[in-house]
Parts: sequence; structure tokens; C-alpha cells
Amino acid sequence: MAVHVASRRRGAAWLAKAHPGAAVVDVTSKGPQPWVRLSPFYPHGGIPVPFTPDVTAQSVEGVWQALKVFDGEDVDPGKLDVTRMAGLKRTVRKSGAVRGHREGLTGTRLLGYEEARRAIYLPTYRWVLEHRAAPQVAALKELGGTRDVVLLDYTTNGDVADLATPLSHAALIAAHLEDRWP
Repeated sequence: MAVHVASRRRGAAWLAKAHPGAAVVDVTSKGPQPWVRLSPFYPHGGIPVPFTPDVTAQSVEGVWQALKVFDGEDVDPGKLDVTRMAGLKRTVRKSGAVRGHREGLTGTRLLGYEEARRAIYLPTYRWVLEHRAAPQVAALKELGGTRDVVLLDYTTNGDVADLATPLSHAALIAAHLEDRWP
């Protein structure tokens, strides 16, 4: 199975030319069912919050945003309970520069961006792939058994250490499908 990641902003003609015969699957928050369930914004519920025993979140993005710490604002536990796929982002415009991600809701340690990706985002998203979106992962494996698969995302960066661009969850899905999790 060959799994590719492409920008959702690419047109159908470009995708067809670049990946002839491939199944194109939009895994963003704007994607159709059942694939939207692979979006980090999707409110699965019951997602364990790293370093915070007995606390769960609705979405992966909710965990990521809740633990983010700014110059003018600490963690925001309210983001853990957001069940819409909107209203999750916390921005520097409103809260000042990002200082890091707190190691748990009440932790004293702030993690840098790459360390937070590895200690918070990756394990949380993998947990969702294995426990909440397993049927969609199995369907992608089945689909990939017959042809190439192209996963659409807004970003295509699959390198956890590349901090210049946001990490692509589609790239993480591809890594998961190909048994090369970062």
C-alpha cells in the first residue's frame, strides 16, 4: 500500500494527474463522514489528557489547545469539553506569545514545541487512531489493499522536528498505516 499526503487546496485535476487511480480521502474537519472522524478536531470524547490522571477530552485539538501556555494566559481546561469542531484555537493575537505547553493541567513544567509534539500531540492522536477511529483506519488499510491512497490535509509536514510548519495529521495517519510512527 502506498499512502500519499497532499494539500486539500490542490484541485481534483492536479490530484488525478499526480496520483492516477488513487483513492483521494479528505481527513480534515471539512471532510465527509466517516473520514472526518480522523480529524484532530473531531469530538470523540473520552480521550485521556497526558500527564493528567482521570481527566479526558473531547478532541485531540482540545487537548493541544488546553495545555498551551501564553505570556498572558495559562492552560484553558474549558477547551477539553468543546464538542464543536470550531472555537478550539487559542491565538497569540489574543493571549500573547506562546511560552510552551504545560505538562498536564496542573504540571509545573513547560514543554517546548517539539517536546510537546512528542509528549502530548503524538500519543494523544495515536490513542484516537487506535481507540476511537480504528474502523476508519481499518477502512483505509482495506482501501489501500487495492490502490494507492491520497490523504488530504491543510498541511503536509510529516516531520515532527520541523517546527517551521504545523504538523500534518494526515502524515501521521500515513505513518500509522505504514508502521513507521514517529
